[in-house]
Amino acid sequence: MKKLLYSLALFFTLTTSTVSYATAAEKPKTELTAEQKAELEYITKRVEEIRSMDKSALSKAERKALKKEVKELKRRSDFLSQNVTLSLGAIIIILLLLIIIL
Repeated sequence: MKKLLYSLALFFTLTTSTVSYATAAEKPKTELTAEQKAELEYITKRVEEIRSMDKSALSKAERKALKKEVKELKRRSDFLSQNVTLSLGAIIIILLLLIIIL
């Protein structure tokens, strides 16, 4: 039973790494406009500024607000650079659905 589980885990690990590599190679890069580049530069500067801050002097609510701001900045930067991310769980569910359908 353990051999079967280890074999399945190895199979899913190997297939997900090749699938993500294949999709990254096929996607053509699009050029960003000057406005998008400026916004992306602002986002990176702001994130670096937040990371360099001394957070030990901040209250819990302020740290939570900073964490929320960083998450929002990450979403905006992913949208600007047109990145699409899939979690490992989503990939496994997609694979299982494909196996069941086929």
